[in-house]
Amino acid sequence: MTAVNLQKKKSDLRAIFGYSMTAVSVACLLATVIPLFAVLIFVAIQGFRSLNLNLFLKLPPAPGLAGGGVGNAIIGTFIVVAIATVIAVPIGVLSAVYLSEFSGDNQVARAVRFATNLLSGIPSIIAGVFAYGALVSSGLFGFSAIAGGVALAVLMLPTIIRTTDEALQIVPQDIRWAALGVGAYKYQTVLFVVLPAALSSIITGVTLAIARAAGETAPLIFTALYSNFWPRGLKEPIATLAVLVYNFASVPYKSQQELAWAASLLLVFLVLITNITARFFTRKKAY
Repeated sequence: MTAVNLQKKKSDLRAIFGYSMTAVSVACLLATVIPLFAVLIFVAIQGFRSLNLNLFLKLPPAPGLAGGGVGNAIIGTFIVVAIATVIAVPIGVLSAVYLSEFSGDNQVARAVRFATNLLSGIPSIIAGVFAYGALVSSGLFGFSAIAGGVALAVLMLPTIIRTTDEALQIVPQDIRWAALGVGAYKYQTVLFVVLPAALSSIITGVTLAIARAAGETAPLIFTALYSNFWPRGLKEPIATLAVLVYNFASVPYKSQQELAWAASLLLVFLVLITNITARFFTRKKAY
């Protein structure tokens, strides 16, 4: 009888503990989700007021005037992110290929992995200061789309390197041995067997890196600066959605503030689409 009572008390304690931990988990989930949805809903409500065709086709108005749009900032965002992607993807993928397939976990590989982890934790403004010193103040490019793309590429590199490295490591070793066993060279095995097997995970890492870069403001203030005109070239200052929101949200004119809300909504949609794309490729197996 005593043993049964003790067993029952232990079961009651475990049940209470389980319910308590479930309640704590739910509370933590709500504490995370509620602010997120509150921000999204508030941005959506404010942004939809100015969402129209002119928003995509026209330039921002002069201070105090109504109407206009953010067409130049939309195009500028895609240009700067495209430049960053063109720079970061080859360097990131090739670095990950070296780490996973050719380094043999030597001292250089460990140093690169350490530097990648360190770079992933730096504030984004540091990347902007680096690009400013290397490209803007040095007179190499000045305030331009190229300088902005380089700053965003620095932020994209750690995500691409880490995700690609992990994707290559989870490809079964048997696939490599099979390719080598039929006479393929090492580079042929990597290029035609390993990389295609890990392609979905690599694309996931690239889309996540793009999502992070698209929403950055501080690096672009130091590099791409801003322009109220249509993009004139890669070596000229260029408008982006993030910097436009930063500039227009702080002015006392209602028309500019409304455009800032609309641009914020577009930026949220852009990040959401890239994350959905990443989730789509995550569902596919890497091999």
